[in-house]
Amino acid sequence: MKTPLTTIDALRRAVEHAPQRPFLLFEGLSFSYKDIAAIAACWAARLRAVGVERGDRVALFLENSPAFVTAYLGTHMIGAIVVLVNTLYRQTELRHILNDSAAKVVIVGDQAHADLLRQANAPGVVIFASDVVLEGADDAPDWTRAPEPGDIALIGYTSGTTGRSKGAMLTHANLMANSAAVTVAWHWTEHDRLLLTLPLFHIHGLGVGLNGTLYTASTVDLRRGFDAADVLDTLARGETTMFFGVPTMYTRLIAEARRRQAAGASARVDGMRLFVSGSAPLSPQTFAEFEELFGHRILERYGMTETVMNLTNPYDGERRPGTVGMPFPGQEARIVDVRTRQPLPDGEIGEIQVRGPHVFAGYWRNPQATAEAFDADGWFNTGDLGWRSADGYFTITGRARELIISGGYNIYPREVEEVLLAHPAVSEAAVVGLPDAEFGEQVVAVVVPATSATDSLEQELIDWCRARLASYKKPRRIVFVASLPRNALGKVQKHVMQQQLTPSGAT
Repeated sequence: MKTPLTTIDALRRAVEHAPQRPFLLFEGLSFSYKDIAAIAACWAARLRAVGVERGDRVALFLENSPAFVTAYLGTHMIGAIVVLVNTLYRQTELRHILNDSAAKVVIVGDQAHADLLRQANAPGVVIFASDVVLEGADDAPDWTRAPEPGDIALIGYTSGTTGRSKGAMLTHANLMANSAAVTVAWHWTEHDRLLLTLPLFHIHGLGVGLNGTLYTASTVDLRRGFDAADVLDTLARGETTMFFGVPTMYTRLIAEARRRQAAGASARVDGMRLFVSGSAPLSPQTFAEFEELFGHRILERYGMTETVMNLTNPYDGERRPGTVGMPFPGQEARIVDVRTRQPLPDGEIGEIQVRGPHVFAGYWRNPQATAEAFDADGWFNTGDLGWRSADGYFTITGRARELIISGGYNIYPREVEEVLLAHPAVSEAAVVGLPDAEFGEQVVAVVVPATSATDSLEQELIDWCRARLASYKKPRRIVFVASLPRNALGKVQKHVMQQQLTPSGAT
């Protein structure tokens, strides 16, 4: 069979060539590719029975489970579009996403989620995941209703770190092109087993983890969520070859490994060949500590809802701390001036643009936002700032909307954050710009102290920054908090902090 151009092509290829190979492991259960295809066919029949047709939207308001995987593929079997819904969302977010997407059906895992939909006055027929059998199904898939490569496969709503989320339309061709690039770059084969603790409602877990497994006809060991002790126990058994995580997961794995070492136990990861990090910046300190403890250099990459994956450190070659590497095979990336949109030379900071078959088709029912996102030559404006080294490694310095302009000077928050994180009294730090009558904006740092903050710590940290950065970059204020606001993938929500710290918001 030819290279798959849709998720259903990939599933059909796996069923034809390796029907009994384990596709999904979950809480002691093992589902082969043939099993998953049969259960997905049950979902397809159930959706057709309630009137779902090609191009209709089916929202998955589900936690990680076999039901998520099979409902996802069953929706695609009839050419319908999956809408991803964060399970942490409540009334306001649910109302926006489900009304914006006009979902015909919402699939939920329990009564609590169904109650939330009712409270949000969300549209669509509600189906419980338990309505469709997960074991013993023997339905023969109807491959004739399968989607075309150019059909929309899913709508992923942007993370909302800068405001109201938009629905990014990813086609089957986008997803498969991305899976092809990722699996080539990371040497992913049918012999791999991925331990996946990331949520499937996010593009990192679904678009990379699940789709990559499907594309290679390999195996995914899916968990409901992340638990550091459970992950280390699983890796110690030696059956897992890959783990994908976010920086917070790696810091917790380091802490758990150190706890075990202090107790005289080991933290072995025999059999592992690849640890990948993304969705938020990985600090060079975490990179170094992980390598020291586990003997593996984490591979950091860069992606987003609209494109899945864009850049990656090399599998073979230098995995450079603090960078996100180079474009995946078949993709392009460049740095442009944020005002003139002209390409910049290596070493200069500007906006990152990407181009290639992985880039989404546009924002759902939002032609203005779509037009603003692309230039005339098809380059997508990521909204991320960064620079490229002379030897091709990209470094991200922050979001374009997070750029602070104080007294006419450009200040990149990440630069200040890295200086703060180097201080032993700082556990976490996030830097934002707040309105200032004299300078336009002032630099404010929100810090989670490693221990209880002392009265003198604020001035100590300001002096620390002044000694290491140009004076205009130092924070004018430091606010101490117990934790930073984050989304489901651990990405810091700076717009929330700005709202809380401005005079009109809570302090």
